[in-house]
This record gives sequence, structure tokens and C-alpha cells, in this order.
Amino acid sequence: MTEEVTIYGTSTCPFCNQARAAYGERARFIDVGADPNRLQEMITLSGGRRQVPVIVEGEKVSVGFLGDTSLRGGVPIFGGT
Repeated sequence: MTEEVTIYGTSTCPFCNQARAAYGERARFIDVGADPNRLQEMITLSGGRRQVPVIVEGEKVSVGFLGDTSLRGGVPIFGGT
């Protein structure tokens, strides 16, 4: 069984939308633009970075999304807002 993935982002971020589509049903999306408490949670998880998307998969936290490279465990590069 695969772990649930949490994606912190905004509804207007194209990289967030790409991540949501790529992870599909496994992903739970949290819109940090609509919830200041969740924004603070995201900032804590990302080590103080205010870049989206922040993707949490188990103990692994990734900032940014680069399509298939991110899904294969590659190093995500800056691709957020």
C-alpha cells in the first residue's frame, strides 16, 4: 500500500496543479492561500521556505515539483511560486 501524500500549495499555482494531477487520488491538497494556520504548518515543514508546492510523503518533504523527475525521487528544482 502506498502512503498518502500531502501537497501544500495554492489553487493558482501551475506546479501545484501538476503535482496534484500526478499524485492523483493518493494526494490530499491543502490550499495555504485559504488557511493561514496551514500556511504556517507548511513553512515549518519546509524549513522556513515560502515556496509551493511543498509535498509531504511519509517522512520526506520536497519543495517544488518537476513532473516525472520528482515522482522518481529526483531532486526537485525551483518550480513554485
